[in-house]
Amino acid sequence: MAELVDSASHMAQPQGRPGVNLGRWIAAAGRRHSLPILLLLLLGFVAPLLTIIGFSFMPPRTFSLWQWPSLENYRVIIEETFYTSFLWSLGMAVVTVAILIAICYPVAYGLAKTFGRWSNLVTLLMVLPLFVSENVRLYGWVLFFIKGGVLLGTIKSLFGIELDSILFKPGTIIFGMVYVYLPFMLFPMTLGVSMVPRDLVDAAKDLGASRLQIFREVELPLAMPGIVIGSLLTFVLAVGAIAEAKVLGGQSVIPVTHDIEIAFTYAQNWPLGAGISVMLILIVGALVLAVLRRFDLDRILGRR
Repeated sequence: MAELVDSASHMAQPQGRPGVNLGRWIAAAGRRHSLPILLLLLLGFVAPLLTIIGFSFMPPRTFSLWQWPSLENYRVIIEETFYTSFLWSLGMAVVTVAILIAICYPVAYGLAKTFGRWSNLVTLLMVLPLFVSENVRLYGWVLFFIKGGVLLGTIKSLFGIELDSILFKPGTIIFGMVYVYLPFMLFPMTLGVSMVPRDLVDAAKDLGASRLQIFREVELPLAMPGIVIGSLLTFVLAVGAIAEAKVLGGQSVIPVTHDIEIAFTYAQNWPLGAGISVMLILIVGALVLAVLRRFDLDRILGRR
């Protein structure tokens, strides 16, 4: 009987501390609940990326991953003139980011500090174009800038001056990229500017700092996380842009994304398109990492 009582009391004891068991249970539940998103990431991001990498090592014009690996695609990319497409895409992306920083900082400062109750209206006006397809908006600019269109037709009818269209030039492509990607720079930058404490600016004023000193030594460093995030986001999107070059540029400039599209569609050379894609990923990834190391995010985020 005594042995039976001892055995029952032993079975009734918890296997560990209640807090530890609860923590383990929550951790297991967290892993269980995160399983769908992990599977989605694996199927939606990792699997296509691995497929692209695998195809880049296949012989040209093959449609199977079960071939003997080859570096022929990378040899073709390096020896032929694909570098011009890379330079055009990277150059236009850098110019787009620089223009967007100059345009968006005053607007972001106004949204965060001075517009007051009008901030919501300005934000709504910035968001509204996103509800319209990008191609529709770009073709609207074509109708605006085309010879005999809204702009040039109005100038000719009012003043009798016939001007050439600015369409199908690199500057027009950059204009379209600035127009399309402005919200992706503006909102992270607005968040960064709103992180600057008003008390800190007032203290700098009381200590005799000029407006330029306050901007350079107080506002700009504290707003830098939003500026860096907006710049990286816009740069990555701009490097992958293709609609602006096709619609507004008339293919006067061939970006690298156009080469990828041609390889995968008209040329039916999937391995070459995969090789160009992998090269673009590596170049953009290296540039992004270099920028992150240069700006030292730990410091500007206040972690040290």
